[in-house]
Amino acid sequence: MDETLVQLNDVFQEVFDDDELLTTRATTAADVEDWDSLMHVTLIVNVEKEFGVRFLSSEVAGLKSVGELVDLIDSKVAS
Repeated sequence: MDETLVQLNDVFQEVFDDDELLTTRATTAADVEDWDSLMHVTLIVNVEKEFGVRFLSSEVAGLKSVGELVDLIDSKVAS
C-alpha cells in the first residue's frame, strides 16, 4: 500500500473514530458512515495538519475519491 495512503488512513481512523476503517484509492464519501459535509471539513483540516500542506477550496471541491486526495497530497508534498 502507498505510504501516503497508509498515513491518510490513520487520519481517517482518527477523524471518524473507527480503528477498523480501511480506505483504498477507490473509497468515496458514500463508502464511509458519517462522512457528511461537516466531517469532510474536519477531515481536510486534519489532513492539512498531518501532511503540512494547504488546499484551495477548488481543489477540495473537485475530489471524488480517496485516491484523488492521495494524488493531491503527493503533488503538494513534492512541490
